[in-house]
Amino acid sequence: MPEPGPIRLLLVEDHTLFRDLMARTLAAEPGFEIAGKCGTVSEALEVISKSSIDMVLLDINLGAEQGGALLNSVRGLGYRGKVLAVTAGVSEREAAWLLHRGCSGIFLKQEPLDTLIQRIRAVMDGTFRLDPQSLKAVLAQVSSTEQGSRRVLTQRESEVLRGVCKGLTNKEIADRMSISENAVKSFLQQLFAKTGARTRARLVAAAIEQYWDQLESST
Repeated sequence: MPEPGPIRLLLVEDHTLFRDLMARTLAAEPGFEIAGKCGTVSEALEVISKSSIDMVLLDINLGAEQGGALLNSVRGLGYRGKVLAVTAGVSEREAAWLLHRGCSGIFLKQEPLDTLIQRIRAVMDGTFRLDPQSLKAVLAQVSSTEQGSRRVLTQRESEVLRGVCKGLTNKEIADRMSISENAVKSFLQQLFAKTGARTRARLVAAAIEQYWDQLESST
Protein backbone atom coordinates (compact mmCIF):
# COMPACT_ATOMS: atom_id res chain seq x y z
CA MET A 1 0.00 0.00 0.00
CA PRO A 2 1.24 3.53 -0.75
CA GLU A 3 2.14 5.61 2.29
CA PRO A 4 -0.48 8.22 3.25
CA GLY A 5 0.30 11.79 2.25
CA PRO A 6 0.87 14.62 4.72
CA ILE A 7 -1.99 16.09 6.73
CA ARG A 8 -2.87 19.31 4.90
CA LEU A 9 -3.72 22.06 7.38
CA LEU A 10 -5.51 25.37 6.88
CA LEU A 11 -4.89 27.94 9.63
CA VAL A 12 -7.70 30.44 10.21
CA GLU A 13 -6.44 32.94 12.78
CA ASP A 14 -6.57 36.76 12.81
CA HIS A 15 -3.57 37.24 15.13
CA THR A 16 -0.75 37.23 12.61
CA LEU A 17 2.06 36.56 15.08
CA PHE A 18 0.35 33.54 16.61
CA ARG A 19 -0.70 32.29 13.16
CA ASP A 20 2.82 32.55 11.73
CA LEU A 21 4.44 30.94 14.75
CA MET A 22 1.94 28.10 14.73
CA ALA A 23 2.43 27.61 10.99
CA ARG A 24 6.21 27.51 11.34
CA THR A 25 6.02 25.00 14.20
CA LEU A 26 3.55 22.70 12.49
CA ALA A 27 5.35 22.87 9.13
CA ALA A 28 8.46 21.49 10.83
CA GLU A 29 6.51 18.49 12.15
CA PRO A 30 6.82 15.30 10.03
CA GLY A 31 3.60 14.45 8.24
CA PHE A 32 2.14 17.98 8.35
CA GLU A 33 1.78 20.44 5.47
CA ILE A 34 0.49 24.02 5.74
CA ALA A 35 -1.96 24.34 2.85
CA GLY A 36 -2.99 27.89 3.67
CA LYS A 37 -3.16 30.72 6.21
CA CYS A 38 -5.93 33.30 6.46
CA GLY A 39 -7.60 35.64 8.92
CA THR A 40 -11.29 35.65 7.96
CA VAL A 41 -14.07 33.16 7.34
CA SER A 42 -14.56 34.34 3.74
CA GLU A 43 -10.87 33.83 2.95
CA ALA A 44 -11.01 30.36 4.52
CA LEU A 45 -14.06 29.35 2.48
CA GLU A 46 -12.33 30.47 -0.72
CA VAL A 47 -9.25 28.35 0.09
CA ILE A 48 -11.40 25.34 0.99
CA SER A 49 -13.37 25.63 -2.25
CA LYS A 50 -10.17 25.51 -4.32
CA SER A 51 -7.80 23.29 -2.33
CA SER A 52 -7.66 19.86 -0.74
CA ILE A 53 -7.72 20.44 3.03
CA ASP A 54 -7.63 17.69 5.65
CA MET A 55 -8.10 19.87 8.72
CA VAL A 56 -9.02 23.48 9.48
CA LEU A 57 -7.46 24.96 12.63
CA LEU A 58 -10.12 27.54 13.40
CA ASP A 59 -9.91 30.43 15.85
CA ILE A 60 -13.51 30.96 16.94
CA ASN A 61 -12.89 34.67 17.70
CA LEU A 62 -11.75 36.39 14.52
CA GLY A 63 -11.85 40.04 15.46
CA ALA A 64 -15.26 41.39 14.46
CA GLU A 65 -16.59 38.03 13.29
CA GLN A 66 -17.10 34.65 14.87
CA GLY A 67 -15.08 31.80 13.41
CA GLY A 68 -17.92 29.45 14.25
CA ALA A 69 -19.75 30.91 11.24
CA LEU A 70 -17.45 28.80 9.07
CA LEU A 71 -19.10 25.66 10.44
CA ASN A 72 -22.44 26.83 9.03
CA SER A 73 -21.05 27.21 5.51
CA VAL A 74 -18.19 24.78 5.03
CA ARG A 75 -20.24 21.60 4.58
CA GLY A 76 -22.19 23.26 1.77
CA LEU A 77 -18.92 23.40 -0.16
CA GLY A 78 -18.63 19.64 0.05
CA TYR A 79 -15.87 19.79 2.65
CA ARG A 80 -15.48 16.44 4.39
CA GLY A 81 -12.36 17.18 6.42
CA LYS A 82 -11.98 17.96 10.09
CA VAL A 83 -12.29 21.24 11.98
CA LEU A 84 -10.32 21.79 15.19
CA ALA A 85 -11.26 24.89 17.17
CA VAL A 86 -8.23 26.81 18.43
CA THR A 87 -9.20 29.39 21.03
CA ALA A 88 -8.02 31.34 24.07
CA GLY A 89 -11.19 30.46 25.92
CA VAL A 90 -14.55 28.76 25.48
CA SER A 91 -17.54 28.20 27.73
CA GLU A 92 -19.24 24.85 28.13
CA ARG A 93 -22.22 26.15 26.15
CA GLU A 94 -19.96 27.34 23.32
CA ALA A 95 -18.16 23.99 23.37
CA ALA A 96 -21.45 22.12 23.08
CA TRP A 97 -22.50 24.35 20.16
CA LEU A 98 -19.18 23.80 18.35
CA LEU A 99 -19.32 20.04 18.79
CA HIS A 100 -22.96 19.92 17.69
CA ARG A 101 -22.11 21.91 14.54
CA GLY A 102 -19.48 19.40 13.50
CA CYS A 103 -16.30 20.63 15.16
CA SER A 104 -14.03 17.62 15.72
CA GLY A 105 -12.20 18.93 18.77
CA ILE A 106 -11.04 21.97 20.74
CA PHE A 107 -7.52 23.19 21.54
CA LEU A 108 -6.93 25.94 24.08
CA LYS A 109 -4.07 28.31 23.23
CA GLN A 110 -2.78 28.00 26.78
CA GLU A 111 -2.09 24.30 26.27
CA PRO A 112 1.40 23.07 25.24
CA LEU A 113 2.18 22.89 21.52
CA ASP A 114 2.97 19.20 21.92
CA THR A 115 -0.67 18.78 22.89
CA LEU A 116 -1.79 20.51 19.68
CA ILE A 117 0.34 18.16 17.58
CA GLN A 118 -1.02 15.12 19.43
CA ARG A 119 -4.59 16.39 19.12
CA ILE A 120 -4.31 16.95 15.36
CA ARG A 121 -3.09 13.39 14.90
CA ALA A 122 -5.75 11.97 17.26
CA VAL A 123 -8.56 13.84 15.51
CA MET A 124 -7.33 12.66 12.12
CA ASP A 125 -7.10 9.00 13.13
CA GLY A 126 -10.42 9.09 14.99
CA THR A 127 -9.09 8.38 18.48
CA PHE A 128 -9.94 11.80 19.98
CA ARG A 129 -13.30 12.27 21.66
CA LEU A 130 -14.46 15.32 23.58
CA ASP A 131 -17.79 16.14 25.19
CA PRO A 132 -18.76 19.20 27.27
CA GLN A 133 -18.40 17.27 30.54
CA SER A 134 -14.78 16.28 29.90
CA LEU A 135 -14.06 19.78 28.56
CA LYS A 136 -15.07 21.24 31.94
CA ALA A 137 -12.18 19.44 33.63
CA VAL A 138 -9.75 20.53 30.89
CA LEU A 139 -10.78 24.18 31.24
CA ALA A 140 -10.35 24.10 35.00
CA GLN A 141 -6.95 22.45 34.78
CA VAL A 142 -5.58 24.81 32.12
CA SER A 143 -6.90 27.90 33.91
CA SER A 144 -5.28 26.82 37.17
CA THR A 145 -1.96 26.00 35.50
CA GLU A 146 -1.84 29.28 33.58
CA GLN A 147 -2.54 31.42 36.64
CA GLY A 148 0.19 29.68 38.60
CA SER A 149 2.94 29.60 35.96
CA ARG A 150 2.74 32.66 33.72
CA ARG A 151 5.01 35.55 34.68
CA VAL A 152 4.44 39.02 33.25
CA LEU A 153 6.97 40.30 30.72
CA THR A 154 8.35 43.82 30.65
CA GLN A 155 8.04 45.85 27.45
CA ARG A 156 11.73 45.30 26.63
CA GLU A 157 11.45 41.56 27.24
CA SER A 158 8.42 41.46 24.93
CA GLU A 159 10.37 43.26 22.20
CA VAL A 160 13.28 40.82 22.47
CA LEU A 161 10.96 37.82 22.50
CA ARG A 162 9.16 39.13 19.42
CA GLY A 163 12.51 39.39 17.65
CA VAL A 164 13.39 35.82 18.59
CA CYS A 165 10.02 34.67 17.26
CA LYS A 166 10.77 36.38 13.94
CA GLY A 167 14.06 34.48 13.69
CA LEU A 168 16.28 37.54 14.20
CA THR A 169 19.84 37.25 15.52
CA ASN A 170 20.92 39.02 18.71
CA LYS A 171 22.65 41.70 16.61
CA GLU A 172 19.53 42.27 14.50
CA ILE A 173 17.39 42.56 17.64
CA ALA A 174 19.91 44.96 19.17
CA ASP A 175 19.92 47.15 16.03
CA ARG A 176 16.12 47.28 15.94
CA MET A 177 15.90 48.21 19.62
CA SER A 178 18.93 50.55 19.54
CA ILE A 179 20.60 48.68 22.40
CA SER A 180 23.79 46.63 22.74
CA GLU A 181 24.07 42.93 22.02
CA ASN A 182 25.02 42.40 25.67
CA ALA A 183 21.73 44.00 26.68
CA VAL A 184 19.87 41.61 24.36
CA LYS A 185 21.71 38.68 25.93
CA SER A 186 20.71 39.94 29.37
CA PHE A 187 17.05 40.16 28.36
CA LEU A 188 17.29 36.65 26.88
CA GLN A 189 18.58 35.30 30.19
CA GLN A 190 15.61 36.92 31.94
CA LEU A 191 13.25 35.34 29.40
CA PHE A 192 14.84 31.92 29.86
CA ALA A 193 14.41 32.26 33.62
CA LYS A 194 10.76 33.38 33.38
CA THR A 195 9.67 30.75 30.87
CA GLY A 196 11.86 27.86 31.98
CA ALA A 197 13.11 27.47 28.39
CA ARG A 198 16.71 26.49 27.72
CA THR A 199 16.93 27.06 23.97
CA ARG A 200 15.65 29.66 21.52
CA ALA A 201 13.36 27.03 19.99
CA ARG A 202 11.72 26.35 23.36
CA LEU A 203 11.52 30.10 23.93
CA VAL A 204 9.48 30.43 20.73
CA ALA A 205 7.25 27.59 21.94
CA ALA A 206 6.77 29.41 25.25
CA ALA A 207 5.82 32.56 23.35
CA ILE A 208 3.06 30.68 21.55
CA GLU A 209 1.84 28.84 24.63
CA GLN A 210 1.98 31.64 27.19
CA TYR A 211 2.56 35.10 25.73
CA TRP A 212 1.01 35.30 22.24
CA ASP A 213 -1.68 37.72 23.48
CA GLN A 214 0.83 40.06 25.12
CA LEU A 215 3.09 40.05 22.08
CA GLU A 216 0.18 40.76 19.72
CA SER A 217 -1.12 43.63 21.87
CA SER A 218 2.33 45.27 21.78
CA THR A 219 2.65 45.30 17.97
